[in-house]
Amino acid sequence: MPTRATKRGAERTPIDRDCDVLICGASFAGLAVARELAASGARVMVVDRYEIGERQTSACGIPTLWLEALDLMGAHQQTFPELVIHSPHGTARYRLPWTFSTFDYRTLCGLLAEQGAFEFETATVEGRDGDTVHTDRGDIRAPLIVDALGWRRVLGAGDPIQPPDAYLSRGLEVHPHGSGDDLEIWIDRRYVPAGYGWSFPADGEVRVGVGSFDPRFHVKETTVALARDLDRDPVRYQGNWIPHRIREATEGGVFFVGDSAGHCLPLTAEGIRTALYFGIACGRELADVLSGRQTRAAALARYGAFSAAHRWKFEWMLRVQRLIPRVPPRVLGPMLGAMGDRRFVAWSFEHYLAIAHPSFVTG
Repeated sequence: MPTRATKRGAERTPIDRDCDVLICGASFAGLAVARELAASGARVMVVDRYEIGERQTSACGIPTLWLEALDLMGAHQQTFPELVIHSPHGTARYRLPWTFSTFDYRTLCGLLAEQGAFEFETATVEGRDGDTVHTDRGDIRAPLIVDALGWRRVLGAGDPIQPPDAYLSRGLEVHPHGSGDDLEIWIDRRYVPAGYGWSFPADGEVRVGVGSFDPRFHVKETTVALARDLDRDPVRYQGNWIPHRIREATEGGVFFVGDSAGHCLPLTAEGIRTALYFGIACGRELADVLSGRQTRAAALARYGAFSAAHRWKFEWMLRVQRLIPRVPPRVLGPMLGAMGDRRFVAWSFEHYLAIAHPSFVTG
């Protein structure tokens, strides 16, 4: 179980700490790393500018098999056996070979944190010198450091590449109260020239949003338009930048996981299961260092190679992401319909799941 040494506000005390592993970032990737170290007996510390589960970062959907594999069904909200894709020239309904589920972010983060054994502090990470990480509350020293802070790659070398020049997509969604039965996607240039809209029902609310592959395209107006077209109130906004190109997973002795390594699938912008997947992989390498089975240098090399071995899959999906906006709308509808053949859907979605398969949890 994570423990806290301080509270927020006036009771926030300075930090001057040494630990064996420092994980910067307490969302999916960082908590997955911590989970793998629960039995290590090491001094593990997790820091984040927010409390665990405080700030939802996505539409919170994932293949149900991942929730089951990680014993996180306590966060489950709704399950969908089909994916409905709308275009201006037709609607296609795909029967999936596995189900997709929405979940509650705060609950899932809490359940995942309970599977770890670490000290947690709220602090803003500002940079690093060697094995010392600087925060707004003081310095933390550790021989093993993980950056799971997101696309800014705070602990990387040099200044982070800011949007719109970075390889980022742009997403915004609203969370009106309501219900629904279908997991829906819109590929419609009325809402976004290059990207898609979505509607994810989640047990009492519906997450409606628009994502643009071009970070220069502002999505607020079209998010509101989609919500109103669906008779949903555009309330409770949540937005984020979404990396769509994989990056080096190690640099300067630091392990990068999740969005900080670009571990978000292009085209679909699915980054939760990949954050969990690479977080588990990173945690296993760190566990071997802590047990003396390998050196830090070997862990950096092995984890870096593991991530790099997936690069071609991410790059292939990025090529498709760039292709879709070029397809004429009158062709897109019939094409989506033809792709709805049950055998093709089963084949393609099984390959898609295999990019970060839930069997890896116990593999």
